[in-house]
Amino acid sequence: MRTFVVFNPASGHGRGARRIPLYRGLLDRHLDAYEWASTTAPGEEAELAGKAIAAGAELIVAVGGDGTCSQVADRVVASGRTDVSLGLLAAGTGNDFARSLGLSYGDPEEAVAALAAGRTRRIDVGRVVSGWRPAPYPEVASGTAWRDTPRHFLNLVGFGFDIAVIDASLRARFLRGAVLYKVTALQQLFLYRSSRLRLSDGGGWRTEGRHLILTISNGRIFGGGFPIAPDADLEDGRLDACAIADSSPLGRARLFSLAEKGRHVGAKEVSLRQHRAFAVQFGERVRYEVDGDVHQSRTGKVRVDVVPSALSVIVP
Repeated sequence: MRTFVVFNPASGHGRGARRIPLYRGLLDRHLDAYEWASTTAPGEEAELAGKAIAAGAELIVAVGGDGTCSQVADRVVASGRTDVSLGLLAAGTGNDFARSLGLSYGDPEEAVAALAAGRTRRIDVGRVVSGWRPAPYPEVASGTAWRDTPRHFLNLVGFGFDIAVIDASLRARFLRGAVLYKVTALQQLFLYRSSRLRLSDGGGWRTEGRHLILTISNGRIFGGGFPIAPDADLEDGRLDACAIADSSPLGRARLFSLAEKGRHVGAKEVSLRQHRAFAVQFGERVRYEVDGDVHQSRTGKVRVDVVPSALSVIVP
């Protein structure tokens, strides 16, 4: 296959840059030929992937974290090209979606060998179908235009506590990897102020009230290893919603400990639902994450659905 590799040197707080020579050497050893480029600005992954697809690439490899892989996957799915596959080489902070596929940050040679073997799996992707724009961070202009085109995602959409943890992790200077998420999450258990929301699936089911966190997942894992959606299946044509009602700081700590081991299922504060689509209603515009990239909603309502069998991915 004609292969194009997108490197994100900024992923993983700089781990992506340090992994480029390693992955270049392994790619040279395992692949006959490939083209590559590195990003120089946030969001450039999608632009590079789009140009490669237009030029006839059949395999687009994303080297980075969940956000990098998601940006590339979004462009592959949006292209409508069913003959283009996605490859993943983990170089980010959490690498949660790579884990769902059985790919390990700790074994880069195995991941590159999987690219060479070319074994693929057809999976679902999620899709945010309401108006949105990138949330303003230092690298994102505050006046960025609203977008009405769907934003496809690989792993999940997260609201509430999830955003507070991402904000705190961006301010951290001395932590990396899964430890970064866990330490900043423990900090936010005592600082985060929850919001009221209403979650519905359009089929009569709903839950509402003040919630600590809401995730709508395609994959099983988030936050550097938390199995937030233990029953999620990448090929079942459904998304898995997990809404955790707010509690006291000690109650939050208990729920955090349970979720870390996937034992939050069954807790009285936890509502789980599998369905093809969900709508989330807040009282005002809301910030939320899409595979680690923070977005802002145009209104107080965010709609999310699944696109079954939308993407071909390389797996071990």
